[in-house]
Amino acid sequence: MRLSVLAVAIAVTGLAHAGEGMWVPQQLPEIAGPLKKAGLKLAPEQLADLTGDPMGAVVSLGGCTASFVSPQGLVVTNHHCAYGAIQLNSTPEKNLINDGVNAATQKDELTAGPAARIYALDSIRDVTAEVKAAIVTAPDALARTKALETIDKKLVADCEAEGGFRCRLYSFMGGNTYRLFRNLEIKDVRLVYAPPGSIGNYGGEVDNWMWPRHTGDFAFYRAYVGKDGKPAAFAADNVPYKPKHWLKVADRPLGVGDFVMVAGYPGSTSRYALADDFDNTANWAYPTISGHYKNLVAMVEETGKQDPDIAVKYASQMKGWQNTLKNYDGQLTGFKRTDAAGTKQRDEAAVLAWLRAEGADGQAALAAHDKLVALSAEARKTRERDLVLGQAGGGLGGTATSLYRTAIERAKPDAEREPGYQQRDYATMEGSLKQMERRYAPAMDRKLQQYWLNEYIKLPAAQRVEAVDKWLGGNDAAAIERALDKLATSKLVNSDERLKWFAADRAAFEKSNDPAIQYAVAVMPTLLKLEEQRKTRSGDILAARPLYLQAIADYRKSKGEFIYPDANSSLRITFGKVTGYTKLDGSKQAEFTKLEEVAAKATGEEPFDAPKPLLDAIAAKNYGGLADKRLGTVPVNFLSDLDITGGNSGSPVLDAHGKLVGLAFDGNWESVSSNWVFDPVMTRMISVDQRYMRWIMQEVYPAPQVLAELGVPAKMTK
Repeated sequence: MRLSVLAVAIAVTGLAHAGEGMWVPQQLPEIAGPLKKAGLKLAPEQLADLTGDPMGAVVSLGGCTASFVSPQGLVVTNHHCAYGAIQLNSTPEKNLINDGVNAATQKDELTAGPAARIYALDSIRDVTAEVKAAIVTAPDALARTKALETIDKKLVADCEAEGGFRCRLYSFMGGNTYRLFRNLEIKDVRLVYAPPGSIGNYGGEVDNWMWPRHTGDFAFYRAYVGKDGKPAAFAADNVPYKPKHWLKVADRPLGVGDFVMVAGYPGSTSRYALADDFDNTANWAYPTISGHYKNLVAMVEETGKQDPDIAVKYASQMKGWQNTLKNYDGQLTGFKRTDAAGTKQRDEAAVLAWLRAEGADGQAALAAHDKLVALSAEARKTRERDLVLGQAGGGLGGTATSLYRTAIERAKPDAEREPGYQQRDYATMEGSLKQMERRYAPAMDRKLQQYWLNEYIKLPAAQRVEAVDKWLGGNDAAAIERALDKLATSKLVNSDERLKWFAADRAAFEKSNDPAIQYAVAVMPTLLKLEEQRKTRSGDILAARPLYLQAIADYRKSKGEFIYPDANSSLRITFGKVTGYTKLDGSKQAEFTKLEEVAAKATGEEPFDAPKPLLDAIAAKNYGGLADKRLGTVPVNFLSDLDITGGNSGSPVLDAHGKLVGLAFDGNWESVSSNWVFDPVMTRMISVDQRYMRWIMQEVYPAPQVLAELGVPAKMTK
């Protein structure tokens, strides 16, 4: 798909900060000059060919990014992105999280699970006119939301009419632009290689978001398809997918000041959020959620010490909680350091002042801003309830609720079903139900639900839910224990039972005496009512937010500044250079970390339990021909000033020639607040150097078969 130079809704008139910007592909022709000036050696037009080389190699995992690196469907991503698949294949007796995965042949590769996906971009289509035409005729707020859902489902259904594709409608700049992405949906994903956790997760949560860093955060999948070359569910006779393009490993050593770029799927940023929304996040949401996650982590850690099965089953969920809470804590620290609240307030005040100066032309946007502020205030009234209600009754109760909603929606024509409950969603839902027991332990789930139900009964009376109160039958610890005792007798702990209910109709649910299902039936009317309230609020936002965000774009354009959309999990490009930074304590941070520093950190205990083969190879200075002459050793991780966020994990870092030099896996502690206000001085991306990846596969946890497939020597001369 070749992108032409288009008149796009997002104006770019200059780059304010080096490295800043998560650029949509449609902007590439406009930033060709800055790309070349920064050091890109490829023709910018080559990057605009999203299904060509190298962009056609970049794929989404539906939460992380990855890339094809061989003609046999080999895919590289972060170790932490493959962590769920590694955990899924682990048991206390054969703990692959600790031991690693190294499939000697394709027959030895392990399924990543029925819900694992690789999405390879096929096309992007601008559908702004169609979507806006559907929304504008809606008579009220709720109808606007439903109109958007209807056109979304129609566009997606038409897009997926040819089997094997997964489509998604993306909104940019608050709804000023809509684009439809079509991806090949690869459903058979297998684990090929992952180093032991003492390499892939070296430093653990102690080093998470920190620099200097020494983590071998990489792993390999392989994409499989049916014998006809089309996507198919896991089957023994499936064959490796043959991508049209795959990345080549860099043949030039990366150095300080070199150009680097990333193509990936960043999750979300909030750089155009209202100051009001920022204040709610900084003063309530982040500290509250972080506090809850710390409590949950402590509970699982304590229980896991006594029960290795729980430690394995909840390892992936624990890692998610820990990552989120540390990110939130880092953002809160960054907000104070950078006076993010003051910046948001000043920026917003400047836009409003400019709109007032515009007279009649600015009135619609000013009214839209006032409406958004009012909607934000309305949502805050029930924020505690909305947080807790999403968790109370979870585990078995949450599974039952999802199954019951599926039955309710199945009674409707597919096009009229709620998004997420259509036929296209069934395969992923079924996969999750099948693998639930690998991430669920009744005793641990009970403790987690007890925690959230205790939080529920703390809610003020005005935020309590009558259906939940009735189900609990009381307002104290004894009532919670009785409710949990009943839930514990649910048959949904059994995979076959869950799959039976996945096919059941609504009437069967409403006759059931299973306590988890009875919970779902009891609370569903309330959940549907609350959902309608949220949709009404969303419909009001649909009318107001595009007007206000267009005003921000117009204001910045009037000042000769730039604008790019907030991240929304769609494909973005960011670029910059390899560069260090100076910490707040005045210490200058080097651009690369070194092999010997891995050994210097080793304590023999988790998370700095570097394996003996690694330490022996370092002690022997066995660099395997991969040492950088400028460093005198093998580089491990490196810094650059690129603009990334969650979802970019696993993104390929490319050099000026479009070749693979590493994988993005983290940001530094000082940068995480840039999700709201970009900080060019401190924002740095942390990547694992491809030379360290190769060194691990040569000298420590040998995988000559993977190295050969990558097209690099299995053993280089010293």
